[in-house]
Amino acid sequence: MAEYWMRCTECKSEIAFGAKYYQCSVSTCNRSKFRLVFCTIVCWDSHLADARHRDAWAEEARAPTREAWQREAAAAEQARQAPAPAAAAAPAGAPRPAPVASASPGPGAPRPTPVASASPGPGAPRPAPVAATAAADSAPAPAPAASPGSAPVRRVVGDASQTTAAAVEGVHLAEVHDRDILIVVSKMKKYIKDRSGMNCSDAVADMLSDHVRLLCDEAIRAAARDERKTVLDRDVTRVRR
Repeated sequence: MAEYWMRCTECKSEIAFGAKYYQCSVSTCNRSKFRLVFCTIVCWDSHLADARHRDAWAEEARAPTREAWQREAAAAEQARQAPAPAAAAAPAGAPRPAPVASASPGPGAPRPTPVASASPGPGAPRPAPVAATAAADSAPAPAPAASPGSAPVRRVVGDASQTTAAAVEGVHLAEVHDRDILIVVSKMKKYIKDRSGMNCSDAVADMLSDHVRLLCDEAIRAAARDERKTVLDRDVTRVRR
């Protein structure tokens, strides 16, 4: 048995039984198979340079006595050498039990008399043929009638408003009171100027924003029909050129 408990992880100095030492507050540094102990605060501080803990501190502790350490080592050795539980399967070399042969009647043994099937009376219903019964069992079951709640969602076309059409299709469109401009006015005017040389009124941005809102509502309804929570590019109606 050693004359000391453990050595310091950093400076390798001996830590005697019952002596004061320091340990790291991080749980991964105090595992039974990977225990870090330090004789001074300076050694613990040098350990931080390699460990790079986000938040750690040194905890003062007391080494166990020689008797307590011996009992702990003996318990660990006993647990390591404990036999494994016996397997439920039989060993490979064990003889297998012989199969039991079915008893057949001897040459002189009387054979069992077959039981005649009772014929139905004149008024009793006759059983259905086997082939007809098998065909009836293999026939597909009739489809259950569709309940009103499981009817497919119908798309509303025509002159219905966006809010009414969305409500019929099961989509909730909240009212947006802020009618902001959804168009970058300067870029719109520059495009029209570069494209045709014409000037552009500010009211055009309001009309284009309304068109963008309608396209967004149609895209929302298209995503809802596919039971999605994300509007994709394929949901947006393409403009004919």
